[in-house]
Amino acid sequence: MDEHPVGFPIEQVELPSGQARERVAHRWLSFLRELVETVLIVIVVMVLVNTVTARFQIEGSSMEPNLRDGEYVLISKISYWFGSPQRGDVVVFRFPHDPHRDFIKRIIGLPGETVAIRDGKVFIDGRPLEETYIRSPIIYTYGPVTLGPDEYFVLGDNRNASNDSHNWGTLPYSAIIGEAWLVYWPPSRWRLIRNPFEGDTP
Repeated sequence: MDEHPVGFPIEQVELPSGQARERVAHRWLSFLRELVETVLIVIVVMVLVNTVTARFQIEGSSMEPNLRDGEYVLISKISYWFGSPQRGDVVVFRFPHDPHRDFIKRIIGLPGETVAIRDGKVFIDGRPLEETYIRSPIIYTYGPVTLGPDEYFVLGDNRNASNDSHNWGTLPYSAIIGEAWLVYWPPSRWRLIRNPFEGDTP
């Protein structure tokens, strides 16, 4: 008895050359479409990231001991969209006397307050500000000066080696770029930047 194969033979059907070219063209178009979509998504994400954040490199010793030369800081540009800067916030801003330069300092005086510096301390409306985070006691005097409705008084944490409001005056709100909230480089120094007055009303 003869054995017959199970099923039916499959015939190889060759596509006409025109259809083969159309298939190849379709595959290339699909690849290009996916590539363009991926590039567009990356661009949108980058635009969004750059809209809400910025990067800043610490230069010099004016913010020691809390921020050190060479560290990279992530800036939140949306921190003040729904609220005002607070005492103790570390902010990056355009230098009022040269908008092409960016500075980083800590907010000490708020709009409407009177700021004075004497006897190694900062006084806000006549009351001394307790600051455990600065490098050393202040050796200069300043003021008193009353801030306008949109003015801030900023100082470096290394008070005696900082070019800040005691040198060049108050900081307008419009010059503030954003709040520094994270040291991300080098990785060994990764940390959040905390406000020492958070929850207090000095």
